[in-house]
Amino acid sequence: MLEDDTKRAAHRALVDRILTGDGRAAAEQRARAFNDESLVPPVSTLISKITRTPVRVSEADLAVTGCTEDEVFELVICAAVGHSTRLYEAGLAALAEAVSEEAPGHAS
Repeated sequence: MLEDDTKRAAHRALVDRILTGDGRAAAEQRARAFNDESLVPPVSTLISKITRTPVRVSEADLAVTGCTEDEVFELVICAAVGHSTRLYEAGLAALAEAVSEEAPGHAS
């Protein structure tokens, strides 16, 4: 197996585990955190800070979610992995586009 295939398989396993594995937070809520969509305040505020301005997350943000510590932990992990996945996929797409533009016979 190629190294890239191994990395992608590991990533898929991670995503599968955090989204469908056992957890304290509901699978639907974990998926919403991963996709950064359809969460209600104050959880949506926390997830937004995690993905956009993590240095601004405070203990107060964590405390007001109405979730247990385990649920908050899971949602934060899902949000972080989801955001990282979107960035990684965008980077791969940009790289693929750049490589195709450099290919012989490519018309710009």
